[in-house]
Amino acid sequence: MSATGPDLAGKRAVVTGAASGIGAAVAERLVATGAEVIAADRDETVTELATGLGARPRVVDLADLDAAHDLGEGADIVVNNAGFQHVAPVQEFPPETFGAILRLMVEAPFRIVRAALPDMYRRGWGRVVNISSVHGLRASPYKSAYVTAKHALEGFSKTVALEGASHGVTSNCLSPGFVRTPLVERQVAEQARLHRVPEEQVVEDVLLARTPVKRLVEPAEVADFAAWLCGPGTASITGASLSMDGGWTAG
Repeated sequence: MSATGPDLAGKRAVVTGAASGIGAAVAERLVATGAEVIAADRDETVTELATGLGARPRVVDLADLDAAHDLGEGADIVVNNAGFQHVAPVQEFPPETFGAILRLMVEAPFRIVRAALPDMYRRGWGRVVNISSVHGLRASPYKSAYVTAKHALEGFSKTVALEGASHGVTSNCLSPGFVRTPLVERQVAEQARLHRVPEEQVVEDVLLARTPVKRLVEPAEVADFAAWLCGPGTASITGASLSMDGGWTAG
């Protein structure tokens, strides 16, 4: 273990949704461990970001499930992070958006991991880290597709853990609460303008209303945890849902 995390030199890591937020932080942290990192995102800005980090960019739309399969081939480490949100009551939720969220956040991870497992099994080592959410453990109104997708990802992760256990492959979910990502920061700014209150009050009274620890999770914290799961001493940590929610699920 080095000051930057475990020594993952020689390992090939795939990180999805790597153009910003959690994905970018995970890609940066894994590069620091010496891993060969493929930073994947449909947003072309991933090219400049990855190049600056020393990662290999891959511009790919994971709605194309064949492309998702190709991304997973040969990976030692898979970090499934890509996703998006849509908020609406169930009776008003667009069916095509519901399907698109499940395709990106459930089917694409399945295809990536499915492609990666044969080589992981052959080498006797592999790490699957699924960036889930508190919404993989708890529901919220108006987020039916996101909650469904995260619950499904949790179940898929546990199945991979059981199947991969005898092959040296672990599979876990990291389940943070609200993370300080560009998407969340935009939501905070909009709410502050609408209600004419400071952004700090929006964070504490709205986003973190059910969270005892009144602060957003930082992307670097999630990245640290993800890298740690890929290091030594974690072979028995598998099939877990590891909460980073400030105590939200404790109540």
